[in-house]
Amino acid sequence: MPAWLVVLACAALMFYTDDYIIAGVLPEIAADLHVTVGAAGQLVTVFSVTVAIAAPVLAVLTARTRPRVVLAVAAAVFAAANLAAALTPSFTVLTAARIFAAAAAGAATPSLFALAARLSPPDRMGRNVAVVALGITGAVALGVPAGTWLSALGGWRLTFAALAVAGLVTVAAVLAVLPATTTTPAPAPWRERLRVLGAAPVTLGLSANIVLMFGSMMLLTYLAPFTAGLSEADLTARGALFAVSGVAGMIGIWWGGRATDRWGPDRTLAIGVAAFIASMVVLGALWLIRPVPVLVLWPLVALWGGAAFWNSPAVQVRLHRLAGDESAQALALNTSGTYLGIAIGGAAGGAVIGLGATGALPWCAACAGLVAFLLFHLAARSGGRKPDVRLARP
Repeated sequence: MPAWLVVLACAALMFYTDDYIIAGVLPEIAADLHVTVGAAGQLVTVFSVTVAIAAPVLAVLTARTRPRVVLAVAAAVFAAANLAAALTPSFTVLTAARIFAAAAAGAATPSLFALAARLSPPDRMGRNVAVVALGITGAVALGVPAGTWLSALGGWRLTFAALAVAGLVTVAAVLAVLPATTTTPAPAPWRERLRVLGAAPVTLGLSANIVLMFGSMMLLTYLAPFTAGLSEADLTARGALFAVSGVAGMIGIWWGGRATDRWGPDRTLAIGVAAFIASMVVLGALWLIRPVPVLVLWPLVALWGGAAFWNSPAVQVRLHRLAGDESAQALALNTSGTYLGIAIGGAAGGAVIGLGATGALPWCAACAGLVAFLLFHLAARSGGRKPDVRLARP
């Protein structure tokens, strides 16, 4: 594996850990800062809305900037924001720090995936994009459990301090390893950009990703209170469940990348979304017979995590092929849509819990998965350059 790919994957791990880490320590943050769990959960929403807005805007503003510079500056801002989050006694300041960290993530994430696709040979594009996306699942498999356990040992502030150190290490790694000569294609005229980005196969795919992320994050953001009600899981058990989900996601995302190279993204997405819907239906049914032993949740959470992250390489490769030279902007819009879906999921999940209907979370997620399945199907049938082609045998 080339060093540049390792750096991109580790940077993705860092940025996405900051997004998901709140989910593992919501009750502790709420108690320390004297807010409700629902209010603390909106820290996920704030982060996600900021990325959703910042990603496409910053992708345009940095279109002529070398990706290496974009990533280094973003990691430095990220480090400063997380240091502020670790030190503040104020929920308001913590929210502001999350906004700055999210803006840094929004600037960096499109460059991570665009570089992975641009520097890869055609027959390894799916797998190399999957390696970068492994950083995202690694955030759940390694970052969130580590943050949860660090919180148990030294308080939730220690998790943000660790992220600040990781940001500084990432700055050094980006400047030392990523090729300084890599540039982005010259931006096309605005009319051509809008024609490419507004084509039906692209817009339907972007919409499907928003809905799918809404369904996934509606439950993941509030997995702690859901599992506490379903199986009376304590802090350590919650960390273990996040780890199971993340490890399964890492396996799923790798095989999703291989499947994308072999079968194309459309067929790969159909398989992944169907498995996600099935896992949500079973979790919803278990709520009706609660409490259940926490070990019963392990295979279901593993299926959920594997299926959810299986889809990521297919989504990224599909957009990269369809958008051509505008792939950075398309991937920025996808990042925006991903975080918009996360934001809507976090807000809707908080509303569902506020109504006392925690057990409805997986059913709502299953409905979102079904809508996403239909949108991906329409995208595959809507014409344009066909992304669903077999490139190589895995």
